Amino acid sequence: MTKSKYILILGDLLAIALITIIGFATHGETDLSFLPRMAALFFPLSISWFLLAPVLGLFQRESTSNPKQLWRPVWAGLFAAPLATVLRGFLLDAPIIPIFAAILAGTFALGMVVWRALYFFLDRRA
Repeated sequence: MTKSKYILILGDLLAIALITIIGFATHGETDLSFLPRMAALFFPLSISWFLLAPVLGLFQRESTSNPKQLWRPVWAGLFAAPLATVLRGFLLDAPIIPIFAAILAGTFALGMVVWRALYFFLDRRA
């Protein structure tokens, strides 16, 4: 595996963690007691992302070095979030709430495209 793939994977995990923390913070739930619930979102979101990202070519140099390919993380995020919501529902034995899936899809897609755009600009300068 190349150095850029390691950076992308680590960056993706950090972005997912940050998106999760920001989501909980918007609800005033940043106390350590919320870590298990954060994990119940972080892990399904990570699994969903890493199942879909390779299929959409998000670790290929052709898509990470071309700004016209920034639609790819948006699509991956829009599809990964509902899958993560279903996995989270099963994990917590809780109902799957469609509005939560929709909001998560939008914010997750936005967060991932911001991170991938940042990666593109930093990689281009290197």
